[in-house]
Amino acid sequence: MWLQIVRRLSTSPLTRLRHPKLHRSPHYATLTDKDISFFERLLPDGRVLTNPDDCLPYNIDWIKTCQGKSQLVLRPKNVEEVQAILRYCHEHQLAVCPQSGNTGLAGGSVPVFDEIVLSLRLFNSIGSFDENSGVLITDPGCVLQTLDSHVRQFGHIMPLDLGAKGSCLIGGNVATNAGGIRVVRFGSLRSAVLGLEIVLADGSLLDCLTSLRKDNTGVDLKQPFIGSEGILGIITRIALACPSVSSGIGLGFFACSSFENILSTMRLAKKICGETLSAIEFLDKSAYNLSLKHLQRTNKPVESNEFYILVETMSSTEEQAKTALEKLANTALEKELVTDGTLAQDLTQYNDLWAIRERVSEALVSDGYVFKYDFSLPPLRMYKLVEETQKRMKRFSNVGNVVGFGHLGVQNLHLNVTVKDGYSDEIEHALEPWLYEWVTKERGSVSAEHGLGLHKAQYLQLNKGKKSLELMKQMKNMFDPKCILNPYKVLPYKID
Repeated sequence: MWLQIVRRLSTSPLTRLRHPKLHRSPHYATLTDKDISFFERLLPDGRVLTNPDDCLPYNIDWIKTCQGKSQLVLRPKNVEEVQAILRYCHEHQLAVCPQSGNTGLAGGSVPVFDEIVLSLRLFNSIGSFDENSGVLITDPGCVLQTLDSHVRQFGHIMPLDLGAKGSCLIGGNVATNAGGIRVVRFGSLRSAVLGLEIVLADGSLLDCLTSLRKDNTGVDLKQPFIGSEGILGIITRIALACPSVSSGIGLGFFACSSFENILSTMRLAKKICGETLSAIEFLDKSAYNLSLKHLQRTNKPVESNEFYILVETMSSTEEQAKTALEKLANTALEKELVTDGTLAQDLTQYNDLWAIRERVSEALVSDGYVFKYDFSLPPLRMYKLVEETQKRMKRFSNVGNVVGFGHLGVQNLHLNVTVKDGYSDEIEHALEPWLYEWVTKERGSVSAEHGLGLHKAQYLQLNKGKKSLELMKQMKNMFDPKCILNPYKVLPYKID
């Protein structure tokens, strides 16, 4: 099915439409038969892909906004193979696009032109788990949900939970410093990464793979690689601190008539639920209805309204987790902050309620071409941006929906605009750079958790000062002097 989809898209040069001024740099060599022969000797057993149909899924991103033209996909299984690949590419000036689960949303995970795709999907052995420290050692190609199932055997959970957990890979999660739904409780992924092993652009190995929670010896060299989206090096081993699983868990789903009431309910949840609070998410009416339609659900969990808020609690006992939610529900109803609500009574209902929030992204993709934005904003200004965008889009008859949803507890707004008949240059110009400038004026972040990738690289300078950009470029040149790793991404630089 996926191959049929990407075949239909093969005639749509999406990257060139969205980024017409971007041109392949002559700085890079062109792939030869000699190069392919070398990699086929290095990676036997069909782990070198050259057939166009086989390469096509690696050339198109999950939300179908980018399409590269890579003629070669390499699938290593261990660190030695990654080292040999990069050593060769560095010597022969071949550009490389590191790729994890290809669930990225900013155009960072697929080639822009003909870069070699280095896929980590087969580099997927789960290493050791220390029951005393709660530290997991893993390869980068492991699926997040698989790792969560593994550590749950020992009474622990992964410190990250995403809607894409069934397909995203932990290496890509670290490379983008993924956030997800439980940043309120566990922080972003950076806070859980204790150590990394990294292969640098020239094939050399940087070993920062400590599993210690306290290691105050000099500069923490692993930090620049977390969230750098593969432009500095390729992560080949990860040490993660995994929190203990909570025996009790609760979830409340509430309807509100205004965003002001959403914010008031959030403040109330923080006060009443206290240390049991693990997630606060919100959806507007459009996001909610699209998700229900995508899930093919006719029975709505609560009465319809303009906004919806999910509050999750975790505790050592089920009674404590649910008692806090019951108190929240009763108080919010008394104060007329919510108009209706329901509390999950069992695991099935818990999963059904979460699915409404987690499947919004899939629902949007099925609604048309998606202009997807990921901002951090002061709470009072979060939904104001959605309203301003809705007004701005009214003149376009081909706009399907303008929706807002996201991680309310950490001020992370996901703003999405769907277009019925595919990509529109006119709509993009109406949205950009206006959106990024609006966010910057409000002292927000142009990328809260999705990374910069290709689509947002040129807007980094709005958030960062001149000195910050200079230092980032210096770091790139130090770790990757030939600029072969994930070119055209993250930094607004030009290769001479």
